[in-house]
Amino acid sequence: MIRRHELSGAEWEFVGPLLPVSLRGWKQLDDRKVLNGIVWKFRTGTAWRDVPERYGPWATLHTCFRVGAGWHLRAHAPSRRAHADAAGDIDWLVSVDSIVLRAHQHAAGARKRGPAVPASDAPEAA
Repeated sequence: MIRRHELSGAEWEFVGPLLPVSLRGWKQLDDRKVLNGIVWKFRTGTAWRDVPERYGPWATLHTCFRVGAGWHLRAHAPSRRAHADAAGDIDWLVSVDSIVLRAHQHAAGARKRGPAVPASDAPEAA
């Protein structure tokens, strides 16, 4: 029985194969049950502790969400990209420019080990 705020069969068929597969540990909870609990939490806007027990312990749901954060972006990206490309909404010209400069702490005037030099004894700048 599909309840309100749960994934339908068609949604599960699309999302199920995209979920990450863990090769370690025991398989204790059903992926669909856990995902339905996470979906229920975000569709209703409640706190993690208020998720119904039928989805499993709230701490387990939270841990699965936190550890697997980002999988939903990877899962939906190909679908959204394919639909947008088919509609002609994507301009495939890409230009990326990014510069990151990090200065060493001493470059910012951090004091070196040892006693601080009083301003009166410091050498003058030329």
